[in-house]
Amino acid sequence: MRTTQQMSITLPNEMAEFIRTKVASGDYASDSEVLRDALRVLRERDRAVEAWLRNEVVPAAQALRDDPSRALSADQVRAELKKSRARAE
Repeated sequence: MRTTQQMSITLPNEMAEFIRTKVASGDYASDSEVLRDALRVLRERDRAVEAWLRNEVVPAAQALRDDPSRALSADQVRAELKKSRARAE
């Protein structure tokens, strides 16, 4: 049984050139290897986002639903963002 499938894809010129550059540099042996690696990274990022949503965002949203007094007003959020930007500068 085959464990791979052949596909035909269309890419913008910039992406196709990026793939060719990666292969030409020796970082990858083939165009397919570049795409496989890119898809592995995308899958891992998607898993990380899903885990973050499940483990952090959902519990935080539930906590705010359970106790709305913990929430910040829009003005408080703006003030915190302003302070954060000032510290970063």
